[in-house]
Amino acid sequence: MGKPLFYEILEKPATSCVIGICSAIWFYIQKSNIGYSHVGMSYETAVEGHHWRIVTSAFSHISVLHLVFNMSALWSLGVVEQLGDIGLGVEYYLHYTLVLVLLSGMLVVAMYHILIQKFKLEYFRRVTAVGYSCVVFGWMTILSVKQPSSKLNLFGFLSLPISFAPFESLIFTSIIVPQASFLGHLSGIIVGYAVGWGLIHGMNNYWAVTLLGWTVVVFVFSLKKSATFDLNFLEIEPVTDPSLPSVRFFAAGNGRTLQMSTLADTGANLV
Repeated sequence: MGKPLFYEILEKPATSCVIGICSAIWFYIQKSNIGYSHVGMSYETAVEGHHWRIVTSAFSHISVLHLVFNMSALWSLGVVEQLGDIGLGVEYYLHYTLVLVLLSGMLVVAMYHILIQKFKLEYFRRVTAVGYSCVVFGWMTILSVKQPSSKLNLFGFLSLPISFAPFESLIFTSIIVPQASFLGHLSGIIVGYAVGWGLIHGMNNYWAVTLLGWTVVVFVFSLKKSATFDLNFLEIEPVTDPSLPSVRFFAAGNGRTLQMSTLADTGANLV
């Protein structure tokens, strides 16, 4: 008999928080009738400066099955938080989750760029990706390097050796879910190996907070620049030194408004 769920949540606090956040965002998306084109990431939106979509696309899920599959895998991978004795643990999990979200998203855009510019595959210009799978595949890969004897449990009955799980899951999802983003999953695996093999290392609280701070700054100002939301309460004014901006807050007359524009002929990839 396994442990009560309450104790497992206490043992996986960061994983539990991420699952709660993704579930809350899914509920909000369903309640507000928001489409994947409004939160997802594509090459066209990246070129237009919608850098905030790297974050929103990772934490957004459109279908409940997509959410359940990703969160089930993530729950099993939360064992990383309990492996502090081999250099992992909660802090490691938080630090490199941030790295996986950002780098895997940027790598997907870079892959789209190569396919479009080098191989003239215009289809990838408007493919829109959403989902947490990039991060899930990244953690599968890191765990396969750090703890190859572990197993990945899906839905409580399917168990995969973690050493093969990244590529088994990559093939499985590509066959079972045709809309699954092969490139999104692959980017998570690549970044995961870079972290697991120590090519990306040195993250600590200082660098994590610094990276998170710059992420928030880029997120807010790219969101304002893209005019997707009404952010008139943020206004940059010149000061004595014109090279330094200041931020002023004031009440917006119309509040925050979501512009529900659609992208014609846009494909959706679940990641």
